[in-house]
Amino acid sequence: MSENRKTGLRRGARIAGLGAAAAVALGLMSTGAANADTFVPLPGGEKVVNAGGVTAKVARNAESALVSPSLAANGAGRTAWVSGDVFGELGGEIPEEGATLTTGYIVGCQIDITGLEGGLGGSLSSGGFDLSGSLSVPIAPGEVKFAKIKSKTDLKPGVSAIQYRDQQIEVQGCGGYAQARAYTVLEIPGNHYVKSTLYGQPFSIG
Repeated sequence: MSENRKTGLRRGARIAGLGAAAAVALGLMSTGAANADTFVPLPGGEKVVNAGGVTAKVARNAESALVSPSLAANGAGRTAWVSGDVFGELGGEIPEEGATLTTGYIVGCQIDITGLEGGLGGSLSSGGFDLSGSLSVPIAPGEVKFAKIKSKTDLKPGVSAIQYRDQQIEVQGCGGYAQARAYTVLEIPGNHYVKSTLYGQPFSIG
């Protein structure tokens, strides 16, 4: 065999070896990406209500979610770490008992919660989960749960804030896709009852 042919074969083997190594590296990178956390930036918003001489403004900003696959790898659980800043601004004649600011997340399993805005008050008062006490939300396909993060009561005129960072929402028992969206409620009792609810943009939890 000629020296030129031997040199060509060696060069071809090196190139093939490099190509195989690159393919393995790309394969490992793809596997890592498939199991990596997903950061979801979410838009802010605000809502203003004027009624009975009272002004109620609700606002949300700096909201985001970091979505992770289940460590059990069973397809029925997943986790999201959510962060955000919520503000309630009151003006006018506020009753002595003050107003209440509540924020949390609506979580749905195999159901589109994009337009879900009805029945929130009853769900907050009769059921749901308080994330300050339990981070796990068991939810079956077709169900919707309300997970409260925090409330502030006895609010007077002025601005009140709720800030949360990396608050964990762990979904268990959902075998299909899951969604979540933020909600914030500013409620003012009295003769001219006022309730203003601001919803966030829905996002997938996987």
